[in-house]
Amino acid sequence: MDAAGLTASASMTSPNNKLVKALSKFSTNKRRLRNPPISLTPSCPLTRPNMLHLYGCCYNLLNPRLAPLSNPTNNYSPLFLTHCSARPNTDKEDNVTEENSKIEPNSTPGFQTPETPTLNQPLSSSSSSSSSNSSSNGLVFDLGTTNSWDSVEIGSPVVKRYLGDEEERWYMWYHGRSSHNPCSDSVGLAVSSNGIHWERGRGPIQSSGETGLVLNCSKDWWAFDTQAVRPCEVVIMSSSKIRASSAVYWLYYTGFSSEKVEIVSDNFWKFSLENPRSVHKGYKYNKSDEYCGIGTIFKSLPGLAMSQDGRHWARIEGEHHTGALLDVGLDGEWDSLFIASPQVVYHVNGDLRMYYHSFDVEKGRFAIGMARSRDGIRWVKLGKIIGGGANGGFDEFGALNARVVRNNRKDGKYLMVYEGVDASGRRSIGLAVSTDGLKDWTRLQDDPVLKWSEEDGWDDKGVGSPCLVQMDGEADEWRLYYRGIGKGGQMGIGMAVSEGSEIRSFRRWTRFHL
Repeated sequence: MDAAGLTASASMTSPNNKLVKALSKFSTNKRRLRNPPISLTPSCPLTRPNMLHLYGCCYNLLNPRLAPLSNPTNNYSPLFLTHCSARPNTDKEDNVTEENSKIEPNSTPGFQTPETPTLNQPLSSSSSSSSSNSSSNGLVFDLGTTNSWDSVEIGSPVVKRYLGDEEERWYMWYHGRSSHNPCSDSVGLAVSSNGIHWERGRGPIQSSGETGLVLNCSKDWWAFDTQAVRPCEVVIMSSSKIRASSAVYWLYYTGFSSEKVEIVSDNFWKFSLENPRSVHKGYKYNKSDEYCGIGTIFKSLPGLAMSQDGRHWARIEGEHHTGALLDVGLDGEWDSLFIASPQVVYHVNGDLRMYYHSFDVEKGRFAIGMARSRDGIRWVKLGKIIGGGANGGFDEFGALNARVVRNNRKDGKYLMVYEGVDASGRRSIGLAVSTDGLKDWTRLQDDPVLKWSEEDGWDDKGVGSPCLVQMDGEADEWRLYYRGIGKGGQMGIGMAVSEGSEIRSFRRWTRFHL
């Protein structure tokens, strides 16, 4: 795998500029401003000299007319990125419509076999080997060890399977929280050779072969992700606008700020809004292990980061003034409170779809909406596509945390697994299908494809945050990774396997079968 960091070339007329104006002047005046190189320390240490070059501080991802020539003698100033601006040019004469943006998916990047864990990065696999009784069925990834970065809470699994010439490799990005920082979620990476037994790290990674914490909250006071970050999707794409020797990891994530949103809803008392799952003044259960409704949450918005190894990330600053990719809707619109769980699917060249959820105050329901983009950075909302289910159903109070995949091996239809909320606030996982992946979505059945386990199971309080992975073979087999909640709100990550070719139900994995 190539370098860990991201670099860009740009010059600035002052340290406070967002670089866009300066870049616009380059193109207009046919010359470059000469300023000393500026180095910004990345969130993770850079360990390799070969950097991914995002020319023009990522602005040229949007406007190729401003891209410098590829002549290596050009005098550009390298910049180690922790943020970069993707705002459009406001100079009319340089504004162009992106009709020929070329972004291509790459499902088989070159990956590295992780190095042997060191004393600072202990091997810690799933708890599947620690217990064989039915109470742990499905559990493949438990909380981290004491004092590790993920010892208090884990969730939001984003699982990818990569096939190499001699082996397969599984990556799982997930969020975690420690007792040392109980109010802030971070993103970590675990790896596996089979998607069941996982290697993890206790703290921040130090090199490209390690596992552990890979992305922290932003330290910029104005940013949208100062409170918590949670992974939602990782897309591996090569773009004509990004100069790199290989495909690049695009991480779409939910960022939470310290801005609080007050909720006024007749239905709110029935369940915790849970956005994030640690809401203001505590996400908790009462003595009977029932959800405690809380009327204040932290505001969330979608963000983007890029990496060449899946471990060292550079934030890509979006059009919103906080750096987010999208803003909430206007007062009265269904997504006016927050935007969460942005999951992106590549459809064809120049057509990417984002699925996200919010809480429709007027309806008193969670709902899933979507947006489209040509380049994966600038997005246009298309509206709500799935709301609350039937009265008395497992998703009566709405759907959230959607994950969409295209079944190219069978019929080309789009499959959406989502977290459904019933009238009591309990969570289970449902499935919807669409022929085009746009607004033509139909719930596959009235029952969930996976619900909480029986009493005393590790996930007997609810399941959610689903992630689908299609397996090889003639049979249409799928794995479903999910977040489970047990007594006292303790969380783990589980895995279930599809039963039959229609994907109408899943059985929890046990250590007696793969």
